[in-house]
Amino acid sequence: MDAEQQPAPEPAPAPGASPPAGGRRPVVTRAGMAWTATVAALVLLILLIAFIVQNQDAARVRFFGLDGTISLGIALLIAAVGGGALVAVAGAVRIIQLRSRTRRTPTTPRP
Repeated sequence: MDAEQQPAPEPAPAPGASPPAGGRRPVVTRAGMAWTATVAALVLLILLIAFIVQNQDAARVRFFGLDGTISLGIALLIAAVGGGALVAVAGAVRIIQLRSRTRRTPTTPRP
C-alpha cells in the first residue's frame, strides 16, 4: 500500500450560494460593454485602413451612366457602406412595421 495520501476534493458549493471571494465573476455593466465595443470597432477600423492601403490599384467604375476611375479599396468600401445602408433601411422599415402592428393590437387587461 502507498503511504501517500491524496488531498480530499473541495466540496461543491450549495445551490444558490455565492462563489468564493477569489473566484468572483466580474459584473457586466453598460460602460464595460461600450468599452468592449469601442475596442472592437477600433480593431476593425485598423484592419479596414490596412485593406484600403494595400488595394490602391486603379479600378474603372461605371454606374448609371457615370464613368470614372477610383482606387479599388475605396470602391469596395463604398460598395460595403452602400450595402450596409440598404440593410439598415430594410431593418428600420421592419421595426416600424412591427411597432405599428403592436399599437393596433388591443391588449387584454390583466387580472
